[in-house]
Amino acid sequence: MKKILFAASECVPFIKTGGLADVVGSLPKYINQQDYDVRVILPCYKAIPASFKENMEYKTHFYMELAWRNQYVGIMELKLQGVTFYFLDNEFYFSGSTPYSNIHEDIEKFAFFSKAVLSALPLIEFRPDIIHCHDWQTGLIPVYLHDTFSKGEFYQGIKTIMTIHNLKFQGVWDIKTVQDITGLSEYYFTSDKLEAYGDANYLKGGIVYSDLVTTVSDSYAFEIQTPFFGEGLDGLMSAKANSLMGIVNGIDYEEYDPQTDKLITYNYNARDFRKEKIKNKRALQKELGLKNNDKSFMVGIVSRLTDQKGLDLIDCVIEELCSDDVQLVVLGTGEQKYENLFRHYAWKYSDRVSANIFYSNERSHKIYAGCDAFLMPSLFEPCGLSQLISLRYGTVPIVRETGGLRDTVEPYNEYESTGTGFSFQNYNAHDMLNTVNYAKNIFLNKKREWNKLIDRAMAKDFSWKNSALKYENIYLNLN
Repeated sequence: MKKILFAASECVPFIKTGGLADVVGSLPKYINQQDYDVRVILPCYKAIPASFKENMEYKTHFYMELAWRNQYVGIMELKLQGVTFYFLDNEFYFSGSTPYSNIHEDIEKFAFFSKAVLSALPLIEFRPDIIHCHDWQTGLIPVYLHDTFSKGEFYQGIKTIMTIHNLKFQGVWDIKTVQDITGLSEYYFTSDKLEAYGDANYLKGGIVYSDLVTTVSDSYAFEIQTPFFGEGLDGLMSAKANSLMGIVNGIDYEEYDPQTDKLITYNYNARDFRKEKIKNKRALQKELGLKNNDKSFMVGIVSRLTDQKGLDLIDCVIEELCSDDVQLVVLGTGEQKYENLFRHYAWKYSDRVSANIFYSNERSHKIYAGCDAFLMPSLFEPCGLSQLISLRYGTVPIVRETGGLRDTVEPYNEYESTGTGFSFQNYNAHDMLNTVNYAKNIFLNKKREWNKLIDRAMAKDFSWKNSALKYENIYLNLN
């Protein structure tokens, strides 16, 4: 049986700021437990809900040298849904109200975490064949494994995989400070190792020293080898092309199931959505104070309100977008200019625009179930989960062809009656507007075609089952 250890900075249901937590929390449950013993190791944040902390079992503690410091490391354990989770405890580093704070604090916090992960292994009596590292916060694990731990017999032959969830975040700080924090020698701070553009880069270190690099969609794995998407590391990604691959994330099909979802007003499935789905739209219109009209083309957006998500395109054509026959429902927080943009239009067109400038899991489920279409005009999108959820709920995605959006949404072809959504290629506001209008025209005037689109969308399987098989294949072949 192969032993796999996931190392990450966040994980549902304990702590979450983004899609990374969904992956780390869901994927281990779907890996075949007959062939693989998959465990997860995380920081023991103060912000983890008490209901989980009360059930954690204290295993042991030890003191670890981090450069010139001597730091306490506590180890807690919790079993949940058949998966063993370890939590590394240190009040100095993990007592904040959120998992991340200022980057200069995070740089030290995750150097501590990376070294503590490796130091804890003999004490929990778990020697993984593979450590599966996620994002820059765990980037130093492959580096430390190559350095401080390479002499220990226990660590011989342990392989590492680095998964990049978003290349934009790399963990960058000045070399002198990072050298002081990590205790790594000057040898590691050259341009073929951790150094990048005069600074130290945790993610780069993880990519250089890991045995395999994965990212969260085929298209994104290809895109990050180009200057536009490569965030300054495109040369390195091209050099690693032979050991770089993309696997699309899945979604939890138990949590996101319109047939059993307790958060939506009316349940429905692929057979009865023609009658039942519209009831969710009416309920959402009523709840949000929008005009009760079955023929309004209701478009949902559940997103961080940032430039990356393509909201500057919406800003450019929002007046045309909010036409009489469209209702726009937005949920999320982010940059003030976008929060205020949607607030303004919700005030201007109160019967057809709803701005929910907060985050609510329940409201998001109602939007996925109630809307006719779901808009994601992202500038870049490593994988994206919202389009997978909207396909599952029969809410037709309208996306820009980038990263995971291109890999998961098949564009509608009216001549062959194929496709599961609508897409546009250029990062251009009017291309986006034309695509929304094209989708609206099919919705209003070709109802049978629209329903066939939903049939095909709901028949797709983007559960973790498929992705887990691909990860199992990687684990099997990484010797």
